[in-house]
Amino acid sequence: MTLNPATPDLARALRDHLPERAFREVTPAYLEEPRGRWAGHAGLVIAPETVDQVATVMRAANDARIGVLPYGGGTGLVGGQIMPDGPAPLLLSLERMTAIRAVYPEENVLIAEAGAILSDIHDAALAVNRLFPLSIAAKGSARIGGNLATNAGGVNVLRYGNARDLCLGLEVVFADGRIWNGLSRLRKDNTGYDLRNLMIGSEGTLGIITATSLKLVARPADEGTAMLVVDSPAAAITMLAMARDMMGEGVSAFELIHANGLHFLTETLPDIRQPFDTAPEWMVLIDVGLADGLNPAHTLETLFERGFEAGLLSDGIIAQNETQRHQLWEVREQIPEANRRVGSVSSHDISLPTGLVPEYIARADALIAGIGDFRINCFGHLGDGNLHYNVFPQKGRTVADHLNQRDHVKHALHDLVHEMGGSVSAEHGIGRLKIDDLERYADPVKLALMRQIKDMFDPNGILNPGAVLRQV
Repeated sequence: MTLNPATPDLARALRDHLPERAFREVTPAYLEEPRGRWAGHAGLVIAPETVDQVATVMRAANDARIGVLPYGGGTGLVGGQIMPDGPAPLLLSLERMTAIRAVYPEENVLIAEAGAILSDIHDAALAVNRLFPLSIAAKGSARIGGNLATNAGGVNVLRYGNARDLCLGLEVVFADGRIWNGLSRLRKDNTGYDLRNLMIGSEGTLGIITATSLKLVARPADEGTAMLVVDSPAAAITMLAMARDMMGEGVSAFELIHANGLHFLTETLPDIRQPFDTAPEWMVLIDVGLADGLNPAHTLETLFERGFEAGLLSDGIIAQNETQRHQLWEVREQIPEANRRVGSVSSHDISLPTGLVPEYIARADALIAGIGDFRINCFGHLGDGNLHYNVFPQKGRTVADHLNQRDHVKHALHDLVHEMGGSVSAEHGIGRLKIDDLERYADPVKLALMRQIKDMFDPNGILNPGAVLRQV
């Protein structure tokens, strides 16, 4: 479907309906993505401040058949917020729609506009002694609309679920400017098709999320953190089962970390305090939140003793205060930044049935060794089977030395994931990076139905053209 570029004519027409402060300069900040793989372009950047203004923009763009690129915090890792080619789009930024519209602590509900930064939502929940548990490394800049549009995961999925599981309702503007007011606070509503779950994870290709009704949870009475040295990924799986047998849903996060994660921190972020003098090959970072009367540190000590007696682990650090908890979590949260600074040949956000994770790591390592001489940093959210299996050059070499091997590496790893019943996109989405993967591995009936849904919601193809589904 042919689209037109955003031109000064559209800007002049919109100036009759929008305040001047809604118009933004097209600066490089809007046209870059964290990994630096693509440079985008845009003919116009507009930052509305109300849902009605968003609707006005969408009607004008739809009538003129101009592509609209939704933009949140710009932290996506699959290029969903970057349009590198095609007619210059209108970039619609939600940066000015940041209000926390309402908080209902007795209902455990918070209503926020899509441009609200994730950490600000955390703060608003804490102000009423509640917790919004979605947590990702980019929480200081990621915006909740983008988190929902990509169905973000993060470190607390094990206990609280993905973004999808934390959303009760949405306010959405569709391509033709219609507004769906679905900001429900209900936990039970069986009145037809679930449009909310259709919008979540659609990456702005079906509608523009402008506000959301979010689930809050009670804050644990006490929290604890430990980093434990495990014998292997298989031992880590057994430790997870042991921890859940002891604490049930009190286990909030269970992160697998490889020695190369710590080595990369040493290389690129030497000020980060390392937990061990010599990096062990495999570690798990476990975070727990327990009810009143239970002592997390003591519980983690008991877990360590049982794991040690079972031959599953050999060492560990149990945080004794909030400063130590922060230091342990900083190690995990800075690993993606260290990866970025080292520069990967190929990065993979994959998921598998949890019990198959150790087998996948062993088989994947053998596959990569057969392709070339690389460093592998495999880490991730072990509790929900989500691995970040990333391949890097050896020291003294660069990504440029391996560009001819990138596709071979990716296909080998993704073919193995598919063979083992996993997913090639666990929490980052499809964006533009993984369109080929979606076409290669997805069920053809699913793909056909996705295309039909896209055509129904967006018949002119203006919403995030070229993301998720190939532009035709």
